[in-house]
Amino acid sequence: MSSESFDNANSAEAGSMKNNHLSHTRTPGGHIADTAQPALPVVHRKLANPAPLGLLSFATGIFLISMYGVEARGIATPNVLVGVLMFFGGVCQFLAGIMEFISGNTFGATVFPSYGAFNISYAMIYIPGSGIMASYTDPKTGKLNEMFPQALAMYIWAWFILTMIFTAAAVRSSWVLVMVLASLDLELLLLGCGYMTGIKGLLTAGNAVGFIVGFFSYWAGTAGLFAGGITPWNIPVGPLYKAD
Repeated sequence: MSSESFDNANSAEAGSMKNNHLSHTRTPGGHIADTAQPALPVVHRKLANPAPLGLLSFATGIFLISMYGVEARGIATPNVLVGVLMFFGGVCQFLAGIMEFISGNTFGATVFPSYGAFNISYAMIYIPGSGIMASYTDPKTGKLNEMFPQALAMYIWAWFILTMIFTAAAVRSSWVLVMVLASLDLELLLLGCGYMTGIKGLLTAGNAVGFIVGFFSYWAGTAGLFAGGITPWNIPVGPLYKAD
């Protein structure tokens, strides 16, 4: 073989290697996929899924409200939940709603900030600086007057109406999400009636239903968090829509 042929063969081999070089697998967001640490895989997306954050923060807030509502362990003063409702149930749900807004999800962008505002407004009732409870307190006895439960009833009825609208909007989403909102409708209905009539049994029943709301919310949030191959578990949610 001549030296010229040998040089041509080397050039062809080099060109072939250049055209068939190995490259990193990239995620849809343009990042290099990295599974060197299985517990912390790099699974960058163009936008993360904010639904698990919104659902899990909502579930935690409802669970705590229900725990103190049924006076678990004899605790009837709910002030310790103020911080959780303000930050996890409030701020985190607002963040989830903003992310849903950016993602183009009208339902999530409406529901998450709404219940974030619910948690913050509910927590404000128990913050002395807000003056809410002070305005319903008898200055002579230091006890809440009869207007306070009626005011709470009106507050709850407003959220009942809003939740009914959200329930109707969720009928083509999934069974789990519909159960979250339907059970929340029942909880608010019982609480509203309980505060208006003063029947403690209705208030206890309403707060007990809150555990069902929390259960389905935890289910829906965990299903979203575990999806996409991050974990080996695929939690069913019962979709109510037909795939195209």
